[in-house]
Amino acid sequence: MATEFDTELHDRAAAGPSFAKLRRRMVEDQLRGHGITDLGVLEAMGRVPREEFVPPDLRSLAYQDGPLPIGFGQTISQPFTVAYMCQLLELTGGEKVLEIGAGSGYSAAVLSHLAAEVFTIERIPGLAELARKHLLAYPNVHVVTADGTVGLSEQAPFDGIVVTAGAPALPDEYVKELREGGRIVIPLGTDRFSQTMCRFTRLPGELKVEEFGGFLFIPLIGKVGWDESDRTQHLW
Repeated sequence: MATEFDTELHDRAAAGPSFAKLRRRMVEDQLRGHGITDLGVLEAMGRVPREEFVPPDLRSLAYQDGPLPIGFGQTISQPFTVAYMCQLLELTGGEKVLEIGAGSGYSAAVLSHLAAEVFTIERIPGLAELARKHLLAYPNVHVVTADGTVGLSEQAPFDGIVVTAGAPALPDEYVKELREGGRIVIPLGTDRFSQTMCRFTRLPGELKVEEFGGFLFIPLIGKVGWDESDRTQHLW
């Protein structure tokens, strides 16, 4: 069922969308209105122009409450999902963060306002190149083309690691590359079609785990993730 916000999106698409206004509405309705309370995250989401990270023919839909295709069989995540995962990282501004799954670069752009340095890994070369072009204005973000399931040891340790695809289990590599006191936010599930959002915090002598409800992500493909043959095209 179409909402008042959806109607406004389509009306403005016909006349030329006021992206700044739609972005403010997104922050208030989709984020603050659904439990995002971290002021830094809300500010970052309000600053990053999501329309610049979607295909030109979909820009009028950039602020709808859902994912959008970005090519290569991938999607840009729902705004709430991006904000929620960033909030779970509990960043204060001085951290080094690793993102697994750059996509078009949108989440990394948001993280650039929340952390000192962001490394984002994308396994699909064409998509990694697209992310690099989108992130030229974000000098503290570095795009790496590689298998993200094995982490990025040459830049470790990280204060935060965020994974934008569903994994069957937490890769040991992420734990090894996490600084004490750091957090890993990752959707986990042995069923490819549903995951539980988990946060792991590295404490002295232990790894604390917390669960934050069900989500739906594409599979994390790679050496210690799902096999390429397990890949599906559902959206998250």
